[in-house]
Amino acid sequence: MKLYQLLIYIKYQIYLKLTEDAAKVTAKDIMTKSVIAVDVSLTVNEAAKMMEDAKVGAVIVMENNTPIGIITDRDFAVKVVAHAYQITTPVKQIMSSPLIATSLDVSVWRVADLMYTRGIRKLPIIDNNKVVGIITSTDLVNQLAIATDEDIRKMYHESVIKVYKQYSPYN
Repeated sequence: MKLYQLLIYIKYQIYLKLTEDAAKVTAKDIMTKSVIAVDVSLTVNEAAKMMEDAKVGAVIVMENNTPIGIITDRDFAVKVVAHAYQITTPVKQIMSSPLIATSLDVSVWRVADLMYTRGIRKLPIIDNNKVVGIITSTDLVNQLAIATDEDIRKMYHESVIKVYKQYSPYN
């Protein structure tokens, strides 16, 4: 078997696993495991250089080995540029905090709901107080692209139930 055939086979097996029962797909299944963390003492310029070198759209801000915030590429555009902060500004000044995160075993549909309701595009995954991965809105779109009609119906029903509970006069 040639390398490209092997890659196609592996990709197909992953596709089968994900489509077999999408309701069981968890954050662990779709997260990116390589996450860049920076110390709270870094400047926005140093953080931006790290993000560029690693080709990532976000870094986790750590203080005493505890995740306390996140800086995304959007934070640079909205906060640094719009407010004309100096490149020596500490990352703590522009990070989004408190850090909104979830755990490994949360369903991908719950992840999507959390990201939607909180208006975030990148969600760190934490296990034992350590960041072990990150899910982006792109990861969710990729998951949706292979979802079945039944998965879409379940998402719709969960959304309707959530809206009903939120606005029902009977709760």
